[in-house]
Amino acid sequence: MRKDVRILLVGEPKVGKTSLIMSLVSEEFPDEVPLRAEEIIIPAGVTPERVPTHIVDYSEAEQSEEQLYQEISKANVICIVYSVNNKKSIEKVTSHWIPLINDRTDKDSRVPLILVGNKSDLVEHSSMETILPIMNQYQDIETCVECSAKNLKNISELFYYAQKAVLHPTGPLYCPEEKELKPSCIKALTRIFKVSDLDNDGILNDHELNFFQSTCFNTLLGHQALEDVKNVVKRNMTDGVKDNGLTLKGFLFLHTLFIQRGRHETTWTVLRRFGYDDDLELTQEYLFPLVKIPSDCTTELNHNAYLFLQSVFDKHDKDRDCALSPDEVKDLFKVFPYMPWGPDVNNTVCTNDQGWITYQGYLSQWTLTTYLDVQRSLEYLGYLGYSIIYEQDSQAAAITVTRNKRIDLQKKQTQRSVFRCNVLGARGSGKSGFLQAFLGKNLQRQRRIREDHKSLYAISTTYVYGQEKYLLLHEMMPDLDFLSEADLTCDVVCLVYDINNPRSFEYCAKVYKQYFIDSKTPCVVIAAKSDLHEVRQHYSLSPQEFCRKHKLHPPQLFTCNTNETLNKDIYTRLTTMAMYPHLAQADLKNSTFWLRASLGATVCAVLGLALYRALLKQR
Repeated sequence: MRKDVRILLVGEPKVGKTSLIMSLVSEEFPDEVPLRAEEIIIPAGVTPERVPTHIVDYSEAEQSEEQLYQEISKANVICIVYSVNNKKSIEKVTSHWIPLINDRTDKDSRVPLILVGNKSDLVEHSSMETILPIMNQYQDIETCVECSAKNLKNISELFYYAQKAVLHPTGPLYCPEEKELKPSCIKALTRIFKVSDLDNDGILNDHELNFFQSTCFNTLLGHQALEDVKNVVKRNMTDGVKDNGLTLKGFLFLHTLFIQRGRHETTWTVLRRFGYDDDLELTQEYLFPLVKIPSDCTTELNHNAYLFLQSVFDKHDKDRDCALSPDEVKDLFKVFPYMPWGPDVNNTVCTNDQGWITYQGYLSQWTLTTYLDVQRSLEYLGYLGYSIIYEQDSQAAAITVTRNKRIDLQKKQTQRSVFRCNVLGARGSGKSGFLQAFLGKNLQRQRRIREDHKSLYAISTTYVYGQEKYLLLHEMMPDLDFLSEADLTCDVVCLVYDINNPRSFEYCAKVYKQYFIDSKTPCVVIAAKSDLHEVRQHYSLSPQEFCRKHKLHPPQLFTCNTNETLNKDIYTRLTTMAMYPHLAQADLKNSTFWLRASLGATVCAVLGLALYRALLKQR
């Protein structure tokens, strides 16, 4: 909403422009009227809409055309004043003033016009019969007010309507010729309906109607009031009410009715509560609230955010299979102006046997977005209405900014839930296979992935000492000379080589010596494609000797070329190293250390499966 309103009064000489302003201010008709009133500023506390209002007078006798053009360009609303007893002043409305104003304003952002018939005290008839055809001809005319500066009739109403024309304009909402809502208004109200439809059944039941009412107007409707609303809809359309709830058609009809009855402010209150500006676009302030992220800190979703996302998942998982089919994903994102997830997402997170994103995969994708691009995550939460449904000031309330990583190292503990592992290796070494295996896909399934659907990320959960954590794997492009500081920022590093390619390990050795030999970032060497014959590497040291010399853990054998369930122990190990980088390599080599961590993962996996089954049964 605008922070102030600027009202300009124009019209022929002697129609009473200045008298109207002075009568408003002094609440009495002035004995002497100057050629032009000085600009009046009405404080916010005095106006009905609580917005400061500037009222500007124009005098042909005192001002030049250039000054008039400047005032027109600055005005938010223009009142064209005519005298109801002066036919010539009425004719000038269409022959002079409206064309002049239209010539001086941009076609796509025309200012609203209000026709003001002054001196109604001098006649017994109304001018509306003459004015109505003019109003029908020009869409920019919001309304017409007949008033009298002399007896103060409709003076306050005049300036209220002028203010209302700026703060609650009809133009963006409604097409008077077609007598229907404009497409952009329908689009915005449809999103609002879907956000308010908490169970996604296509109707607003009494609970959801009162949630909507409370959200927008801070009040609840009683049972009879709810029935009255639905009865109004029933009387005017057959499909506006279904199963005693309001359908989308009924919801749109109510707003059409509000506008037709001059209650634009009702619809605008709803639109602004859900984040829309005067052009019916979601505001930047709503979509992108400020979140300060100090250096060496990361961003994660908090508990309330995960609860909200779970409720969004539940309302769209129609078949209750704990996965989102393509149609369910499409339905979920109907409140977005675009489809935010591409086909690569299905190869970034866990999917079921049909390739549909599972509940865990869905949460993982949100976790990934928040970690990599928190502004995008805030935008997405805004489309879904997080701050509205959870009654927060903004989506920023969904975000946790972790403490500086250096403090974690000093305290030898972390409260973070998401850990990043950069995966490096020569081309063809098996990096992609390592990522996809984390998502449970063996080599046979991986070969079915289209080239343009591949992802450089994989994210899922692991369990360390009974704690659920997210491990984010990022496949890095094999370019030694162009690894930036951002490329190197991570919690643990995987150096992958192909045991069947004699030149594969050399890349890992060079990367380690160039970037990580003096780093505090833990490193693990992965001997990929271990189902193949191991050949001697063309490097001065064997992988085992290299790891021993640099006090690294011995190379970890890995293959995804199997029909058996893929072993996830290596991913638990990576997460553990990311959580406890301060531990000496000797501790990491200790078999009982890994036994404790893996045992925790196994117990949590069993508990997780039990919880999953219980959730299915409950739903």
